Amino acid sequence: MLIKQKHLEGIKAGTISLAFRKWKKLAVTAGSLVKTSVGVIKIVSTKEISLKEITDSEANKAGFSSAQALIQLLESQKDGLIYKIEVAFDSEDPRVELRENVTLEDEDFETLKAALDNLDKFSKVGKWTTKTLQVIQENPKMKAADLAVKAKKEKEWLKLNIRKLKGLGLTISHEPGYTLSPRGEEYLRLISK
Repeated sequence: MLIKQKHLEGIKAGTISLAFRKWKKLAVTAGSLVKTSVGVIKIVSTKEISLKEITDSEANKAGFSSAQALIQLLESQKDGLIYKIEVAFDSEDPRVELRENVTLEDEDFETLKAALDNLDKFSKVGKWTTKTLQVIQENPKMKAADLAVKAKKEKEWLKLNIRKLKGLGLTISHEPGYTLSPRGEEYLRLISK
């Protein structure tokens, strides 16, 4: 579920508690957790509604100035059903703490290396993890399309796989591009010994 940064910040601050989406089918379930740039967001409840049911109060809780502003946005989107989604900030993103951990003891290093080796082993393109980390290190905050050219990969493939590296605490997403986390920097330092 994509949520604009200003709305994510509102959810974290507690000023936004609703989201409205127009989807062909419901894409989230009550109780699920969504990792975002501000932390983990919990989907509290979901309900299919009609546009005329949206009130100014609910629109305000979704970060909009009025029901009309929200309805106008939803009407401009493709066909689909309208869903009211109650959201709440759940916790900080566990990847943030992980990526700041630069103390890679032997066991941690071996576990991380095994995870990366596994990503390489089961990839249709062969070994890619170390090369991708190196390209990010050499080109911090470069737009994904340009980084893909440098890495000799398709943009969407690269973005998907950088998310896997992020899940291991090795990269940080920016607008635009990526950088290595302190953990990612330390990993590259250790493998280059």
